Amino acid sequence: MHKKNIKPRERRHLRSRKKIVGTKEKPRLSVYKSLKNIFVQFVDDQSHSTLLTVSTMDKEFKEKSKYGGNVKAAVLLGEFVVRKAKEKNIEKVVFDRGGCLYHGRIKALAEALRKGGLKF
Repeated sequence: MHKKNIKPRERRHLRSRKKIVGTKEKPRLSVYKSLKNIFVQFVDDQSHSTLLTVSTMDKEFKEKSKYGGNVKAAVLLGEFVVRKAKEKNIEKVVFDRGGCLYHGRIKALAEALRKGGLKF
């Protein structure tokens, strides 16, 4: 694709993905946010596999919070992700913010993950 056809967020994401690589021991924590939801994936880039996927659309999350597109939901999702990651024995990750600014929901999610014990 030509550079003019790529959106700024996608361009930033491609630029950061050159440097970020996830392994089985230290997977890449990929974050995508839409207007109404937040999606988190733990990815092993060496074997091209997704180890764990969690979002604000999951049934367990919907029981705690009705809306998934605000900072409060990002903090709850962070706590939820930490629990799921500990079940899979994931302690260290490489944080991939998906081209979004480290601000608002992304920042709240990252701080909740750190507070829960994930290291990145």
